[in-house]
Amino acid sequence: GQLGRTTRIPDLAAASLTLVFVLPLMLVCALATYLTSRGPVIYRQARVGREGHEFICFKFRTMTHSAATSIDALLVEGSPYREEWAALYKLREDPRVTFFGRFMRRYSLDELPQLFNVLRGDMSIVGPRPIVADEIHRYGDRFADYCSVKPGITGLWQVSGRHALSYEERVRLDAEYANNKSTRLDLLILWRTIPVVFWGQNE
Repeated sequence: GQLGRTTRIPDLAAASLTLVFVLPLMLVCALATYLTSRGPVIYRQARVGREGHEFICFKFRTMTHSAATSIDALLVEGSPYREEWAALYKLREDPRVTFFGRFMRRYSLDELPQLFNVLRGDMSIVGPRPIVADEIHRYGDRFADYCSVKPGITGLWQVSGRHALSYEERVRLDAEYANNKSTRLDLLILWRTIPVVFWGQNE
């Protein structure tokens, strides 16, 4: 549609220009990830995109190579992690995260490979956070709002409190963004993203 065409060109330009500047940093992150922990440098995971289509989202790996199998052990009955996982679908102090992975997460460096997702057309620079299929039911009737735009590297949720927010608040902000998407709102979110990243408020 027209909206897709008008947002695609700025996305391509912004992602390409950003890559020129951050590529050396990405190489450092890739090398440090490779040298400090076992496993692939890039973590690939299926996420839900626009119109409900799945795509492979790229991130620098921040967890141990056995993270996928060790999550069950963390969420056994009586575990202190169980309630937090049920509420937020993530753990603030996840013991599976590597030392360097925690540093990358703090400054959102792990998300830099998603610039390639933007170039591929899977994502936008700004949009709702990309969710996994297991989270769809938590969006309820707001899933249609989520599907109306591409997910983004940064978004309204990321600059409005991030992990201090409940899951319900995240869903509300994703729907609010989708229903009010505009160039002005995108620029405002990008402006608010700068201090969040530089001050390491993304943990």
